[in-house]
Order: sequence, then C-alpha cells, then structure tokens
Amino acid sequence: MRTDGPPRAFYALAPGGWRDYVTLLHPPYTAWHLAYVAIGAGLAPTLDPARLVASLAAFALAVGVAAHCLDELHGRPLRTTVPDRVLRVLSVVSLGGAVVIGLTALDDLGAGFVAFVAVGAAAVPVYNLELFGGRLHTDATFALLWGAFPVLTGYFAQAGELAPAAIAAAAAAAAMSLAQRRLSTRVRRLRRDPVAPTDPADPAVAVPEAALRALTWAVVLLAVAVVAA
Repeated sequence: MRTDGPPRAFYALAPGGWRDYVTLLHPPYTAWHLAYVAIGAGLAPTLDPARLVASLAAFALAVGVAAHCLDELHGRPLRTTVPDRVLRVLSVVSLGGAVVIGLTALDDLGAGFVAFVAVGAAAVPVYNLELFGGRLHTDATFALLWGAFPVLTGYFAQAGELAPAAIAAAAAAAAMSLAQRRLSTRVRRLRRDPVAPTDPADPAVAVPEAALRALTWAVVLLAVAVVAA
C-alpha cells in the first residue's frame, strides 16, 4: 500500500505502527461528536456522572472505534497499514461493547431506550460501509446520525425522556455537523486527489482546515461549559 504523498488528513500522524491506530480514531472528530453527547447530558434537569461516563464510553466505542474502522476498511481513505482482519475485529468488538453498555441502561431508562440502542447499532455499519447502495451515505444523514443523535441520546440517558431543549440542541448539532461535513469533504478531495494531491499549505486546504480546528475546539469547550454549569 502506498504511504507516500501528503497526509490524508490534518490530524494524520506519520504512517506506520501505533501511529496508524491513533490516526484511525480521527481524534478531532471523535472529540467533536463525544462533545455532543456531553451537551445533551448537560442540558438535562439533573446530571448523573456515571450515566455520562457510560454514554461517552458507548459513543467512543461505536463512533470513535467501530465506525472509523469500518470506514477505513471501506476503501482505505487514510491509507493506514492496519490489517483488514484487525479492523474487522476492532469494529465488531467495539460496536458490541457499545450495545452492551446501552442494554445495561434499560433497567433505569425503560424500553424507550431500546430505540436509541437499535439506531446506534444499525447506523454504524449502514453509514460507514455504505450499505443499500450508499443511499444513506449523505450529508443530511451524517448530520442527523453524528450530530443530532448523540445530543438526543445524551439527554435521554439522563432524563429518560426528551424535551424541547434537547430537540433545539440536536438541531444545532445537526447544523454544525453539516458544516463539518461540507468543509471536510472538500478538503478530503483536495488532499486525496489520486493524480495531483493539493499541498496542505495551499489556502484551498489550509483555510477550511483552520475552520475545522476552530470548530472542534469550540464544540468541545461548549460541552465542558454546559456540563460544568
């Protein structure tokens, strides 16, 4: 597999060994989407720290590990050297762990939480493997699954129900995720051009990536503020 040329993402480390596993996690974007979970939890009337930790762990496994492993398995967009078998095992074990965490919450949250567990478990393979001909692999689906859904899940995991504040925050997260998707899609195309990849220092790449970095910090710090409040 070719590992020459510019990095496939601004957060990609030098290829090889343990660095491939770090790159595979898409650290800024994983932090971004975990922040949505925290924002949803922080908006609930009361905050149970144990439930927040469990919610973050489930999304870290499902999105941070499983979804990104399946994404790499589907076309090697980051050009890592992680073996296919390892990617498959990591995705199955991580997604299974996330589902187990969700199911253990049913005693406290009731049958209504089953829908959240089911949607999360189905969304990862459907979106990242582009099942059903990729018809659900769209900007709108990304915004709903990786933006609105974490907020709603984080809130429901605390309150056992949804409220207008959660819906409004989910809509905001969807809008921010849509902006993320539009910016990152353009940058990926430029960096990963098979004929002539664009130099990362080129403003066409550097400017939207600077915006992505700023937005990542903004969402994470907003989550810290909401939980602290």
